[in-house]
Amino acid sequence: MTTAFIGIGSNLGDREANLGQAIELLSAEDGIEVVAVSEIRETDPVGPVEQGPFLNGAVKLDTSLGPRELLDRLLSLENRLGRVRSERWGPRTIDLDLLLYGGERVDEPGLTVPHPRLHERRFALEPLLDLDPALEIPGLGPISTLLAELD
Repeated sequence: MTTAFIGIGSNLGDREANLGQAIELLSAEDGIEVVAVSEIRETDPVGPVEQGPFLNGAVKLDTSLGPRELLDRLLSLENRLGRVRSERWGPRTIDLDLLLYGGERVDEPGLTVPHPRLHERRFALEPLLDLDPALEIPGLGPISTLLAELD
């Protein structure tokens, strides 16, 4: 089993219900065991698109799936929950991002782990800190240090 961390977010519809349903569906997936869920925070959107605020958090899970298979499951769950990819950084009912997969670094078409902008995003780092204060991002260092650098 590998420990992975998933970023979760929503800014359309019933945001809280969307996150709850995503966590419930993750828990029901074969090869995935949800271990912990961070505090959920309301955050401002990032990027050039005008849109409402997000609810963001993170999920710690243990998985027997490889990183590509896990990503495919996340994308499938997004589709089941009504995610429509019409514009980059646009509003969404649900966003499930593979942030970390064990201590691995993966760089292949369509999959980069750690998530390529993780170290720049307070809305992703703070929930990870909730789940594991000693967590380090492979190649970048401790989350606590990365958060301090954002200040």
